[in-house]
Amino acid sequence: MSDSAPRRDTRGIVDPAELLTHVRFRRHTPAPELRPYLEHYWLIDWELPEPYATHVVPHPSVNIVFQRYGAIGAPAAEVRASAEVAGVGLGLFTQKLTEAGRVCGVQFRPGGFRPFAPAWPVSNWTGRRVPLAEVFPDRGDDEPLSAVLSPATDHARVAALDAFLLAHGPAPDPAAHRAMELVDLVRGDRAIRKVAQLSSATGLSARSLQRLFATQVGVGPKWVILRYRIHEALERAEAAESADAPDWVALAAELGYSDQAHLVRDFTATVGVPPTAYARGLSVP
Repeated sequence: MSDSAPRRDTRGIVDPAELLTHVRFRRHTPAPELRPYLEHYWLIDWELPEPYATHVVPHPSVNIVFQRYGAIGAPAAEVRASAEVAGVGLGLFTQKLTEAGRVCGVQFRPGGFRPFAPAWPVSNWTGRRVPLAEVFPDRGDDEPLSAVLSPATDHARVAALDAFLLAHGPAPDPAAHRAMELVDLVRGDRAIRKVAQLSSATGLSARSLQRLFATQVGVGPKWVILRYRIHEALERAEAAESADAPDWVALAAELGYSDQAHLVRDFTATVGVPPTAYARGLSVP
């Protein structure tokens, strides 16, 4: 399993160039003991004269999110802070940012969350955002909130995130490691376009894959394959110099769609606009 530096791509972020003009966005590497289970930490700070809405097509990952809304240094009564576990998001995630704020997030690798919360299958959190104390009831919200959100430096915030996670595991779980390996295979091998192909490549039945993914990832293997297809199409659309590039017919075939219409349908349902309109920068949600 990889424990490399944080990804540099912007896959999943709708119109990342626009986002980066409004917020300070950084990724950081967790402690060595945590790297097999985490993608990275992600930190965002903003001070905005006008509200801005950000949109993300989520990865098949669980996130822990510490968030503070309100000017830094403002009286406590004027600040809203919370911590939550965000299960795998099934649709487009939209967040309206106003005034000033700070978010410190943990993005787990698909399959990497359950060793920290082994009492429940990961599907229990899918499509849900629940208070941190509901998942980790041994710690109140206030202590980790202050430790993570108060420091002025990224280094101190990362250290606080490391400390919080190391206090909760990870517990040994061979099934989680197996799930992470399979998701990496789906993400890296573009020849795997269907669950039957994943089954053939791994020797696991479709039913076994479904059970493993539901318990350890939170969504089924078909959903994961489709989500990575949409991420690829989104990235290609962002890189296009015109609405006619890339070749959407060829891309549909490359991603395993039977025709362009199916790609357009899935892209539109997930992102909110057809890929050609998105490539032109028109009517982004």
